[in-house]
Amino acid sequence: MTTIDLETLRENKPVAIEVDGKKVCVARIGDEVFAIANTCSHADADLSDGDINGFAIECWLHGAEFDLRSGAAITLPATMPLEVFTVTRSENTVTISSQSVSE
Repeated sequence: MTTIDLETLRENKPVAIEVDGKKVCVARIGDEVFAIANTCSHADADLSDGDINGFAIECWLHGAEFDLRSGAAITLPATMPLEVFTVTRSENTVTISSQSVSE
């Protein structure tokens, strides 16, 4: 698990962190925080270097988009979903678990 102060996360500006050895992309949209695998499922590119539009994050390398809520690949060239991590919030503290939401 990794703990982050909510105030350190800028809205619509993804950041890369490591949680128990896993590369994770964390994104804040309003008061919601999302955590997905940081590596694009199409190419070896960090999603934390991409742009956020609504609840989608776009890979900077080839333009594939992923849903931050579900990890689903929204646009080509990506076809495989990304792992989504459990995020819990207690006031201004955000905790990200290395456990997938689906586990």
